[in-house]
Amino acid sequence: MSTITSSLSQDQEKKLLSLFGHARLHLLYKASVQGFTADAFHSRCDHQGPTVIVAFNTAGRVYGAYTSKDYTKSGQPVIDGEAFLYSIKAEEPKPLKVVGIAGQPAFTDVDTSPDFGALVFLHDNKPSVLSNPGTNFNFQAPDMHGGDFALIELEVYRVESLGILLKKPWRNIQWTTEKKQELLQNISKYRPGISAVPQARILLVGPVGAGKSSFFNSVNSIFRGSMMCQAIAGTADKSVTTQYRTYRIMAGKRGQSLPLVLCDTMGLEEMTGAGVDIEDLFNIFRGHIVDRYQFSPSGPLMPDSPGYKTLATLNDKIHCIAYVVDTCKASILSQKMLDKFDMIRKKASQMGIPQILLMTKVDEACSLVADDLRTIYHSVYIQKKARDLSQCLGIPLSCVIPVKNYSEELEPDQDTDILLLMALMQMLHYSDSFLENQLIYEEQEGDSLQESDKSCKILRPDL
Repeated sequence: MSTITSSLSQDQEKKLLSLFGHARLHLLYKASVQGFTADAFHSRCDHQGPTVIVAFNTAGRVYGAYTSKDYTKSGQPVIDGEAFLYSIKAEEPKPLKVVGIAGQPAFTDVDTSPDFGALVFLHDNKPSVLSNPGTNFNFQAPDMHGGDFALIELEVYRVESLGILLKKPWRNIQWTTEKKQELLQNISKYRPGISAVPQARILLVGPVGAGKSSFFNSVNSIFRGSMMCQAIAGTADKSVTTQYRTYRIMAGKRGQSLPLVLCDTMGLEEMTGAGVDIEDLFNIFRGHIVDRYQFSPSGPLMPDSPGYKTLATLNDKIHCIAYVVDTCKASILSQKMLDKFDMIRKKASQMGIPQILLMTKVDEACSLVADDLRTIYHSVYIQKKARDLSQCLGIPLSCVIPVKNYSEELEPDQDTDILLLMALMQMLHYSDSFLENQLIYEEQEGDSLQESDKSCKILRPDL
């Protein structure tokens, strides 16, 4: 999934965010990529809630307009007491903020260019702005845009409030050394419920760059006691992982292997023929793909191909699936990506495989959490994202777990470890559920065969 990046510098973004209090920006529309047209604007910005337009002119000025209302193409003037125009100058420590004229609408909700009266962006479907100071808003032209109406870029962001901290956390966490040691001990002593299965097999599935490989590296680092990078992780648009890998976790440098295997795959991509093939994932579910299989862009692995394991045992099958999603990109998952998730979820459910959802990069998504990881279950924003992901991916909220992977740290952190270990412990519980269901199923099959055998003897005594 290709990434469209912001044109705002760090200083410009900081000044822009100062106008909103505690909020974050999600890029919805970039005119240089998606077109300087009203249609391109409305197709990406309508019904998005509070948004801010960011215009870049040839003079180096950054200015625009904010509204807390939806664009709906109603054709009506919209009253918005929270709307304002703004301008950012490099030499000024604070941005200029211009509120609306009392009694006048903030903008006219037309199906053409975004029209704030004093500023009409994408005028005539061109990279330009029409300036009419005194209509809806009043300002001095030199202060707003310097008289330069040509645009080199126009972006629109959804403004998402990070809210305040909940007085009571929506999940209770013990942030203590004792809790960490308890989790480490429980995971180390874990044994699957079926003696024939020595290890729980957990599959990590998610979009490119979501943090699948980083999750394994982070968990591995906890048990090794130092930062590890066994699985190749990156930030590229294309998947860094090109093979199916099964990773064991060692307790210490020369310690024993833990009774679990984390399985990593290529990342999901929205376009057909890109990223891991859905059929390859289904073969992994069934245990038919071996470690280090090189994924092919030409199609999924076929039963008669090298690398296909025909006789797969329960030990080869996947016992739990962990979807991995970047919290920062949760609200901009494309419909094609959601459709792929839906296909995978339905197939996994049909096969009885428990599923869990890991929300990664929570510190990047919420600055409150970045400042103090222990506020993660107090954060209104993280709670909202968890609920949104639960709804759009069809995963129960109880199965949605926010975590933070190690990315830039050189030393382990106790709070980060506790979140990761709790997620891993939950995966092991779910794996046990799958294995227990397999036992029940086999017992029922055995009873059914016995009943069938009895029926045959009654109907055909000679046999």
